[in-house]
Amino acid sequence: METLFLIGRIVVGAFYLFNAFNHFSRTEMLTGYAASKGVPAPRAMVLLTGVLLLVGGLSVLLGAYPRLGVAALVVFLVVAAFWMHNFWAVTDPMQKTGEMVNFTKNLALAGSALMFLAIPEPWPLGVGW
Repeated sequence: METLFLIGRIVVGAFYLFNAFNHFSRTEMLTGYAASKGVPAPRAMVLLTGVLLLVGGLSVLLGAYPRLGVAALVVFLVVAAFWMHNFWAVTDPMQKTGEMVNFTKNLALAGSALMFLAIPEPWPLGVGW
């Protein structure tokens, strides 16, 4: 089971690290999107959320400081769900569906991140800092 847990951590950690990389490599595009959603200081917020994803992704991948990593991920996911994917305010049916999918995905990912808190520390096969 420890090996399966490690494989799962690698997959999930890589997912968050990929998204962190996107925040840093596509900052200008994401800044425009954040600005269109009324996010204050959109460029700074894109970079800050990239840091949250980086911290969370590394934490899950390495099994280090899991409470900090989960907190970073949950803050990002819940705020992004309600601010960036507010499907209830969208009138175009196609766009509304896309926002609803992203809203529910973010909340589901936040829920799964919270489940990591039930795993005793240090995590198996983690660096255990």
